[in-house]
Amino acid sequence: MNTLKKGEFYGNHYQKSAFKNLIITDTKYTHSKVDWHTHENPYFTYLLQGKLFEANKKESYYLKPGSLLFHNWQDAHYNIKPPEFTRGFHIELNNNWFSTFDIQLTDFEGSMNLKSPILKNLMNQIFMETKLNDQYSNVSIESSLIQLFNSLTTPKRNNSKKPFWVNQLKELLIEEQVDYSLHSLSSQLEIHPVHLSREFNRYFGTSLGNYIRLIKLNKAICLLASKKYSLTEVCYQCGFYDQSHFITNFKRIYKTTPSKFLKNLL
Repeated sequence: MNTLKKGEFYGNHYQKSAFKNLIITDTKYTHSKVDWHTHENPYFTYLLQGKLFEANKKESYYLKPGSLLFHNWQDAHYNIKPPEFTRGFHIELNNNWFSTFDIQLTDFEGSMNLKSPILKNLMNQIFMETKLNDQYSNVSIESSLIQLFNSLTTPKRNNSKKPFWVNQLKELLIEEQVDYSLHSLSSQLEIHPVHLSREFNRYFGTSLGNYIRLIKLNKAICLLASKKYSLTEVCYQCGFYDQSHFITNFKRIYKTTPSKFLKNLL
């Protein structure tokens, strides 16, 4: 079985940035199939465009734009890519990075399919920093990664205490077509809307309104990165009322406008 060394990924790199203990690549996938392989270091894959099927020894995933995976080191997996343009963003971290910030790799065994919009929002911020790539990018990227790993470990402590509706709601919120109103969500979960509103932050780490906003903006990032749609088309595909509402929310979260994001992307 092939083991890829530091900084190695299958495909052509649009951008490859090396920071201290980090290697970040923006990659066009070129192989229709990549056989079983491992990586020397743990890494994230964030699919920006196209589709991908990925499998490891325990499970498999059908990935679409916005999918986020974490692979621990030496976790064996393979990939199959359909005949369409596919682009992935990777963050590879070595053992020194984890030691520096006292993060235990043993807390993250195997592969993880990360669906939380909060985690994806942090990955979007990292992606934007790599396009800006100034003297402050390294500290900004490391800060976002620390938040990401902290968010990954915190839910495990409260896993046994979760009420039944929490996982149901997580799956419900990431569906393509869903009524995000408090009344509709609470009705489907068969709980009182006041209870849902009051308890949401405890189990999701933010308010219901902000969680929904991040879901929409995560989708917007992938649509913008594809460079196939106008701002108006992105706005309505992501469920914003109008372009002004979209730009205001985008700027609130990412501290820049969609137009400036596209300019940096190009």
